[in-house]
This record gives sequence, structure tokens and C-alpha cells, in this order.
Amino acid sequence: MRPTLHLVQDDPEQTIPLLTPDEEREMHTSSIPETLPILTLRNTVLYPGVVLPITVGRDASLQLVKDAYAGDRLVGVVAQKRAEVETPGPDDLYRVGAAATILKLIKMPDGSVSIVIQGKRRIEVEEYEQLDPYLTARVRAVDEDDPEEVDPVELDARVRSIKELAVQIVNLSPNLPSEAAYAIQNIESPSFLVHFIASNLQIDVEKKQDLLETRPLLDRSQLVLDYLEQEVRVLEISEEIRSKVKTDVDQQQREFFLRQQLKAIQDELGETEGSSRDADELRDKLDEKRGELPEEVIEALEKELTKLARTNPASPEYGVVRNYAETILDLPWGHTSEDKLDIARAEDVLNEDHYGLDDVKKRILEYLAVLKLKGDMKAPILLFYGPPGVGKTSLGKSIARALGREFHRISLGGVRDEAEIRGHRRTYIGALPGRIIQGLKRTGTSNPVFMLDEVDKLGTDFRGDPASALLEVLDPEQNDSFNDHYLELDYDLSKVLFIATANYLETIPPPLRDRMETIEINGYTPSEKLAIAKRYLVPRQSERNGLKEDQFSITDDALLLLVEGYTRESGVRQLERTIGSVVRSVAKTVALDEADRGDITADDVPDILGGRKYFNDVAERTEVPGVATGLAWTPVGGDILFIEASVSRGTGKMTLTGKLGDVMRESAQAAQSWVRANADDLGIPADAFRYWDLHVHVPAGAIPKDGPSAGVAMTAALTSIYTRRRVRHDVAMTGEITLRGLVLPVGGIKEKVLAARRAGISCVVLPEKNKTDVDEIKDEAVEGLDVTYVKRIPEALDLLLENEAVEDPAELFTISDREKQLAGPPSNGSPVVVSDGDPEPTPPGEPVMNRAR
Repeated sequence: MRPTLHLVQDDPEQTIPLLTPDEEREMHTSSIPETLPILTLRNTVLYPGVVLPITVGRDASLQLVKDAYAGDRLVGVVAQKRAEVETPGPDDLYRVGAAATILKLIKMPDGSVSIVIQGKRRIEVEEYEQLDPYLTARVRAVDEDDPEEVDPVELDARVRSIKELAVQIVNLSPNLPSEAAYAIQNIESPSFLVHFIASNLQIDVEKKQDLLETRPLLDRSQLVLDYLEQEVRVLEISEEIRSKVKTDVDQQQREFFLRQQLKAIQDELGETEGSSRDADELRDKLDEKRGELPEEVIEALEKELTKLARTNPASPEYGVVRNYAETILDLPWGHTSEDKLDIARAEDVLNEDHYGLDDVKKRILEYLAVLKLKGDMKAPILLFYGPPGVGKTSLGKSIARALGREFHRISLGGVRDEAEIRGHRRTYIGALPGRIIQGLKRTGTSNPVFMLDEVDKLGTDFRGDPASALLEVLDPEQNDSFNDHYLELDYDLSKVLFIATANYLETIPPPLRDRMETIEINGYTPSEKLAIAKRYLVPRQSERNGLKEDQFSITDDALLLLVEGYTRESGVRQLERTIGSVVRSVAKTVALDEADRGDITADDVPDILGGRKYFNDVAERTEVPGVATGLAWTPVGGDILFIEASVSRGTGKMTLTGKLGDVMRESAQAAQSWVRANADDLGIPADAFRYWDLHVHVPAGAIPKDGPSAGVAMTAALTSIYTRRRVRHDVAMTGEITLRGLVLPVGGIKEKVLAARRAGISCVVLPEKNKTDVDEIKDEAVEGLDVTYVKRIPEALDLLLENEAVEDPAELFTISDREKQLAGPPSNGSPVVVSDGDPEPTPPGEPVMNRAR
């Protein structure tokens, strides 16, 4: 029986007999007309002797096929170079093609036509003669090799190899019928075998065209052999992959059937199907995220889901296991947001959101620059500390916006439970992860910006020490394996940018403080407050209180009056509230239709807010000896501090009042010791210390005060009262003293200097080692203020005390022998009497003046 090629499976009418060598020789020697209509093919090539079914849809091709089918049914078939060309021209077609006969034409319901064509001879297009309505060309037949010139032994070897590889491909390909191997084995013509195999190879059109254009039969057979070997390797790899997939699928099917059986057993036992349904849903979610989860997390989840499927939903443990699994699956394991590493844009964002704070912005931009150059780095742990209201918390939001990261704020003020950081053990009822893990779950990324607000206000009690729990979180060398008590799995926190804020450094445990890069944010100068008010506070308060931009305005003089006369702080929080009061007064007049807008000047402010609350303290100074003006630092900014000293007849005792702390009382003792040791140089009679009591008082007695920086001011006050030389009223001072007469540096210089300028002081005396602190203050902030630096106490006293004494100390402190007898023996060692008792602990929210820094 002669072998046939099935065009349509199981349709006997759609079969074409395979060519014999005699039929092929007759076909190759058949005559071809000089001019043929050209039918173009996409994505394939027609070879001589090969039968090819195609669908014709182009209008030009439909007309060509109809005309040819009505005539001799002979057409020229040429492949397109690019399949996307809808109307190909001569330049879009290959030159070599095949003459073909249309064997069958079938009209489809959609108007297209399906035809079956068979290649006859190779042709070469010499010239196109017609372009419309379809292409016609003058062609030349391409002769085949002379059979006598081909080595029969080599050709037979090639044919056998081609058939073996082709049969192997049929056996490996699941989509090819087994009859194809039988048909291939029965092909007798070597040329037709090569063309038939080439027509069915999974190669691109360009390679198929190369085969068509290759004239020597041995070369064509070698090309086909190479392509078959590549196809065999691909199919072998595909078969190996399919085998592995089949094994996995079989395992999954086995597990599915086992679960179905387990479900049936549970139904028979009267157990509900809720546990299995929940476990299946969580398992599906696990399969979706399997590629993102670490291996140890997957193992833990598999174990928990197996336990969940076996647990009765009525059991208390059921909810614990389900919540645990859901928490793990909701965490962003390995999922990070893409950083926006545009340094210029980040700088614009920071400048847009905050005025000033140059040091902080510089540090953030440095971090971005390193991240851009390196590509990956451990996120630094930053600590912003400074007075309230200077923008520490809002700065974190700006950093997150500049980086393009998610932002999450964790308030630590008053937190006393260690479990708030590390989470609760799952053995407890209502156990939850710590705030760190909850924040990651809420942000949905593993590299957010975490703002740890008020880290200095963490508490400690029987429930643990949260500050100690933060040690692992805020250590860049440890937090890549942070272990939450609830999860009991390591989580990588190294990509999180932690930013902590604090008002005090002293209350932060040293180990915790050592893990963070501290960046001090000082208070604002009046000019900075004015700029912030104009740029941010006034527009924000106008919007919050319902006023449009053209309904409210306030002059710079009015804003300066609010800054200096109605608020006294380092930040701008109270200033914004004060501006809000002014804006609301205008909003009221607009709402009552009493005015269309409000233009506030400095003269209008007292009518709205009442009388001025703060004045320059120059008027409060006294002209009597014994009063010195010191400088204090408080959490809400700098302030001036008066040190008052007075003497009275007694036994040489010293009394300290004003709610002073231990360090400040010791400063007073050191000041008195220095003055007594240098009494001869200062011209102070010895009787002044034996028969006169000394009382040192620091006003604002209800406010606790502590720190060593009042040492210079106390020395000046004591020297003034004993030498009767007044302290200059336009000079303020700060600095710690030693018994040897040295003046040591202190902290809070910027706030103190700004407070002196605000109070109308014209000269400030500072320790010499604080010069670098003053250099960091902007020039306009200290304009008109004379800053002098000293190393020793005598230098400071020469600047602080007037040259002329109000009265002669020798006359004032000298007493008669009779008075000495009545007074009795002097006190030994001038004991200190503190009439206000030991200072009480500072109440929450109450400022401590001149706190040691």
C-alpha cells in the first residue's frame, strides 16, 4: 500500500500520496511558465513536493487564488522577510521561492479561503511585472543537482541519520501522531525527505529560506541534520522537565486525595469543615508567596498549617494557630520598595518641607549618596534630639518622602512593657507581635522609615525594660536577625531606616545611645521663626481654619511681635498655636460677614491676644551689687538666669535658695571657696567671711534648676557683693568653674546666646572652648552681640565687674572688738544651710533650667 500524508486527521479525502523518486524527477523537470502570479506566505516557506494547507485572507491574495484556480492552478509562492508587513512589495519578499499547484480550494463562512498547495520546482524571481491587483513576476526555474554528481554512499548515510532523528523526535513529541514515523520511514526520495522534514522544523523563516536557497542536496541534508540534532536536545530537556513536573503533580494529587479522605473522616466524626477550609486558604496563600519566604519560615508554616487542619475549630488553640499563620503570611518577607536615589530631588524635598536644619539635611543626603554609589548598605540608626517643636518628627516624614519609602511612626512615650518591642509569647491569651513587626505588617515593605518617637521617655517596671529590648532592634550588626517572641523566627531589619527622637540625652541608657548616630537639632533664631511662620505656619493655619489665601494676611512686624512678645520657646509649636488664635479671630469676622478679609498688623495683635506676655529683661536688672546675669538652657529653649547674693550680720554661714540641684549647690560652694582663697587679691576683708552671713538666691524659685554652668555667674555675684563692685547690666555669662580658677565649657550655647540677644544683652562672656559652638550659629542671629571668650575667672571678672566700687568693703565689713565679743566665735568652715530643702524630682513636663548637658 502506498504511504499517504494526512492533511486533516481522520479525513480520507484530505490525504495526498507521498512522492516517489520517479514522480519527483518528473515534477522537477516539468515546464514552468515565464510569468506567474506571486502568492506571498507569512511565517513559513514552501518546498518542492511538500503539500501545505494555508488560509488566504488578503483581498489581493483572494483575487489571485480565484483567478489561478479558474485557470491552470499554477502560482509562484514566495515568503515574506517580515511577517508584520500587511501589504508586501517586491522589496519585502525573498527572491527564491517555489512554483506550486493549487490542489484544493475551500471557501470559509467568514469570507476567507483555505487552499491546499503542493510545491513543484524551485524558482527565482527575475523581475516583477505587475503590482496591482496582485503581484505577477517573470521567473526562472532553478535546476536540481544531477543525481550522478551526488555520492550515493554519503547521501544514503545522511538520509538514514535524518530518518532516525526524525523518528526520535516523533516519539519524544506528545503532539505528533505515531503514524508520522511510519510515513517518514517510507519516504523514498532523499530530496523530498529533506524538504518534508525542513517544512516541519520549528525554526524561523530566515533559516527555512536558507535551506530553500541551498542548491547542493548534501549541503541541504547536512543543514536539516544539524537542526534535527538541536531539536532532539531541546525535546530531551523538555521531556526531563515534564517528568519532574509530572512527579510533582503526582505528589500534589496524592496529597489532594489524602486530604479529601481526611475530610470525609472528619465529617463522619462530626467535626466541622471550617478547619480544613481555613487551612486550605492559608496554604493557597503560602503557595503564592513561597518564592519570597525563607526556608525556615516555610517549614514553620507547613507545620502550623498541618496542625491547623487537624485542630477542631472549637478548640482555643485553633484561633492561636490561625492568627499566627496569618501574621507570618501578612509580613513583607523580602519585599522592598524601590529607593528614589535622586540626590537633587531629595534635597529639594527636604528644603521644601523644612527651613534650616542644614546639618540634618546634610547627613541624610550623605546617606543617600552612599546608598546610590554602593547599591546596598546597612541602614544607619539616627537619633534626632533637641527641644520640643523644632521639627524632629515631621523631619522623618520628609526623609521617607525623599527616599520614596513607606513611613511608620511608633510612639514610645510612657511604654513600660518589654513585650511592646519584642512581642508576647504565644502561650499568653491575646498575644500579639511587638510594635516593630506590627509596623512592618502595616507598611507592607521590609525597608520602611520607622520613626521611634520620644525614645527618651521609655519607662521601666516589673514588666521589663523596653530600652534594653531596643538594643537588638537598633544595632546594625544584630538587627538582620531580629527575633520577635511571638514569631520565634528571625526577621531582617537591616534595611529599615530607624530614626529616633528625644528631648534629653541623659535619660537614654548609654548602651542604647551608643548604637545611634546623634544629630542635635537646636532651637530656631527669631529670623528663622519668621521665615518658618511665613512659609509654613500661616498658610497651614489659614487652611485649617477655613480661610482662603486672599482672605488673610499678616505683616512681618506682627509675626516678630508674636515670636518675641507672646512666645518664648526653641521650637515653633506654641508660635503656631498663637498664629492659629489670630487666624481664628479673622475667621470669625469673615463668618459673621463683618469683613471680607483680615490684614493683621502689629497694632492689631494686642487687641486679639491681649497684652504682651514677655518683655526684654533689661528693665528687670538692678543697679545694686551682688546681682549677676547668667544664661540657662531649658528643654523649651534658652533663658536668662539672675543670681542674687546678699550679706547680713551673722556667723559666716551661707544659705542657698531657689530649688537648686546638687550640682548647682556645689557650684556655689566652689565659687565661695575661690573667692575666699583670693580674698586678698580682690581686696575683701577677712571679717567679711567670719562675721557676715551670705545668702544666694536664684529667682523663679518654683522651677527646679541644676547644672554646673552657673559657676561663672555665681562667682561674679559673690565677688560683686564682697567687693561692692556692681556687675555690668548689659553682660550675661555662662561657664563651669574649678577651684583653680579655670572656666570650663558647657552645653546649650546656641540657645543661651539667642536668649541673651532676645533679652537685650549686648555682651556675652563664654568659655574659650565653646568658640566652635558659636561659629555654628548664623551671623544674622548674633548680629549686634559682642561675644567674648575667657580661660580663667580673673579674666571674666575684669569683663563683668565695674571698676569703681559703690562703697569701700573695708568700711562695710569691718566691725569693732565689742561687736566681735557679742557675736561670739565665728563658724568653722562656713557651713552651707539650704533653706529650701533637697530639690524634688522634676514633675513631668516641667522644665529644668540650666540642666547639665
